Amino acid sequence: MEKPKSFVYIIFCLTICLTFAIGSNYLINTTTQSNMIYNSNEPRKIGATYMTYNNTFYSVVNEEISKVVKEHGDQLITLDSAMSLKKQKEQIQYLMDQQVDALVITPVDYEGLKDSLKLAYKKCIPVIVVDTEVKHNKYVTYSIVSDNYDAGVQCAKDMMSKLDHANIVLLQHSTTRSGYLRIKGFEDTIQSNSNYKVVQRMECEGQLEKAMPKMESFIEKGIEFDVVMCLNDPSAMGAMAALSSNNMLEGKYVYGIDGTSEARKMVLEGKMEATVAQSPKTFGKKASEAIYKMFSQETIKNKNEVSPVQIITKDNVHDYSTEGWQ
Repeated sequence: MEKPKSFVYIIFCLTICLTFAIGSNYLINTTTQSNMIYNSNEPRKIGATYMTYNNTFYSVVNEEISKVVKEHGDQLITLDSAMSLKKQKEQIQYLMDQQVDALVITPVDYEGLKDSLKLAYKKCIPVIVVDTEVKHNKYVTYSIVSDNYDAGVQCAKDMMSKLDHANIVLLQHSTTRSGYLRIKGFEDTIQSNSNYKVVQRMECEGQLEKAMPKMESFIEKGIEFDVVMCLNDPSAMGAMAALSSNNMLEGKYVYGIDGTSEARKMVLEGKMEATVAQSPKTFGKKASEAIYKMFSQETIKNKNEVSPVQIITKDNVHDYSTEGWQ
């Protein structure tokens, strides 16, 4: 009689254990095919490191992610790398030390994060890349970027439709993939026409406070130019500030990329020729959606998502609000 009782007791214990295991949140990391267990009673940690917070684009991305994270009762740790590759590497290590369950990164450098990404991959931490790509994409779970090459193409085509010839200044950020592709798209479009000449290239990291003095120094050289093609709106704002302080803004064609409310106002007022609209709200929503798909074992159908862009000129600026981001 004792043996049957013992057998029933063992079966009962095994049933309880199995029920507990099924009740847990179980995740397969599709990037590494390694298994991870998440206790549904404990908040998850998501770590985010942005290229810079000196650009409202990234704060809007973060706000959208934060909304979703809070809805799930989880925790978001947000860090600003201040355009420093060294600092961003340290931040990624710090976030991994905090045992985050996912990483969101807008990389400062296209090639420089290989070791950090590889380590996150080995630790089975999903990596979500936002706004600009990394070279070592095999360590990335999901990325969402704009069609940055086409943004440059659209600026060039608009310029060519308005000017038969032009001397052009380029404000660049060549170490980021997004910045590189925007300028490349522009240059490739004008390459076959000798009427359009690049007379100066200047690296400014997409920062207003760096673009403005660079532009002022160039103006002092007295070189004739007609167009300033900027990798983003903050650098365009810096260029326009320099032009305005030298009474040279009128008659110059300034192009930016982002579609910030400030840029849209400048286009509306005729001070800026065009900006190309991106949607940081969409980026934030898509990034957070990917994170929670990973957590719930759902398939991410498009690992490398590219969002279309639209140029905003005086002809269509009224279709956009002059407040906030799209």
